[in-house]
Amino acid sequence: MKQKAIISVSSKQSIDEEELIEVVTPGNFYKKENYYYAVYEETELSGMRGTTTTLKIGKDKFSLIRMGSTSAKMDFDKKTKNVSMYNTPYGTLELKIETKDLDIDINDNGGSVMVNYNMSLSGQTPYNTMLKISIKAQE
Repeated sequence: MKQKAIISVSSKQSIDEEELIEVVTPGNFYKKENYYYAVYEETELSGMRGTTTTLKIGKDKFSLIRMGSTSAKMDFDKKTKNVSMYNTPYGTLELKIETKDLDIDINDNGGSVMVNYNMSLSGQTPYNTMLKISIKAQE
């Protein structure tokens, strides 16, 4: 059963200085088979207007899926490396993702996901990102 939810996504990248980006947005939250899903529309603020983001949350893995003006599927699985194709209006980029830590605490009322990962664009020096997601299902 789909529920309305408030979804908060904060991302902090360690490049030269840490920059925190946080988005709080309404969306939908539901469970299908063994996964929870949180779905929301990106805004002008994120630079991805016209894109729908789906968070697919399992017991020990997590995927961030974007469809629209920007398309990508980023898989996060503890202690593994994944390659993702990130399609933007300016071209396609190859992202290499190495999940360092993944903490998932979710139930039918919402929950949280914390992922610490290194990401690099084809051949570039990897940079560390800390992604925190909070989902609060609404009555």
